[in-house]
Amino acid sequence: MTPRVLMLGWELPPYNSGGLGTACEGLALALADEEVETIFVLPKKLPITSDVFKIIFAGPAALVGDEKIIFAAYKTGTGVSEKFAGLSLLDEVKLYARRVRKLVKQESGNFDVIHAHDWLAFPAGLVAREVSGKPLVVHVHATEFDRGGGTVNQQVYEIEKRGMALADQIIAVSDWTKKLLVKHYGIASEKIKVVHNGVRAEEYTVLPGTLEALKKSGNKIVLFVGRITLQKGPDYFVQLAKRVLEYAPQTYFVMVGTGDMLPQVMKLAAELRISDRFFFPGFLRGAELAQVYQAADLYILPSVSEPFGITPLESLANGTPVLVSKQSGVAEVLSHALKVDFWDVDEMTNQILAVLKHDSLQKTLADYGREEVKGVTWAKAAEKCLAVYKQVCYT
Repeated sequence: MTPRVLMLGWELPPYNSGGLGTACEGLALALADEEVETIFVLPKKLPITSDVFKIIFAGPAALVGDEKIIFAAYKTGTGVSEKFAGLSLLDEVKLYARRVRKLVKQESGNFDVIHAHDWLAFPAGLVAREVSGKPLVVHVHATEFDRGGGTVNQQVYEIEKRGMALADQIIAVSDWTKKLLVKHYGIASEKIKVVHNGVRAEEYTVLPGTLEALKKSGNKIVLFVGRITLQKGPDYFVQLAKRVLEYAPQTYFVMVGTGDMLPQVMKLAAELRISDRFFFPGFLRGAELAQVYQAADLYILPSVSEPFGITPLESLANGTPVLVSKQSGVAEVLSHALKVDFWDVDEMTNQILAVLKHDSLQKTLADYGREEVKGVTWAKAAEKCLAVYKQVCYT
């Protein structure tokens, strides 16, 4: 018998602020391929529908602007959270949990297991478990020790710790994350199942570059995609750019994304007098993002602490080689990628220059990486999650 799933999450594309929503959607779609019935619960009503899995909303309509949920942004590491309708992010999380109580009573006969994604949904997951008596699986996509850069929001930490302690099973997106949970949260290793994220590689096909005009004759493009926050190492990316430009002056650097460090990063580029080699297109998705990936010569993930990192998989699926921080979960699943410690700016610079100067190296990394990423799928993640569901439901 296949367990039916009540999945609790904070966001789904196209109303997502980052990789969490992308991961939730990818897993839900892959579970549907495994004939798993999934009810996905969002905290507020949005103009989202799915023919593959059921979506329901715990609260009234959310304010939506510029194709992203206003209340989705957060910066917990410093205790600062964006407010929505007069409520802090922590208040929104608590409100989500209260609203889920009534919803679970209505849906209790329609699911066998609860799957809560990240700390934002942990309190709602615990309420669902209490009301329904069904087992709870919590999915850790990131921790305060990743987001905070050494500064931990104690309230968020306590929510994470309580959710993991009371859950029946924990899913971590990498061995990197699993080690953090054991070390900082006191979780028994055997309670944690590692399920790497994936990508739907078949959705990406290499197209003729529509951004070739940007490259001009002989110019190169180095790409960053992600939230421009401390965790992602955007300042290291700018420092790299300064070094690279000393040896490869015909290089442009594109930083796709938004975040609290964007003004700081732009200021740093100006101070280093390299602003004319930078482009900041903001948050991109879909075809626009695919075109940027395909125009780039190399993608960089310089994260200080990255639980997984889906964007390198997207880059490879689009035919662009990647250089990733060794402090990332995605480094565990890729063989055909360059890997460097985030702090080793000299070595990272050397590797970037090698790719930019040697077309054969770039092509080899791109070809082998694109083939490899076909095996890093949401289907594999779904199979492992299904095994966890059966374990908590039937043993």
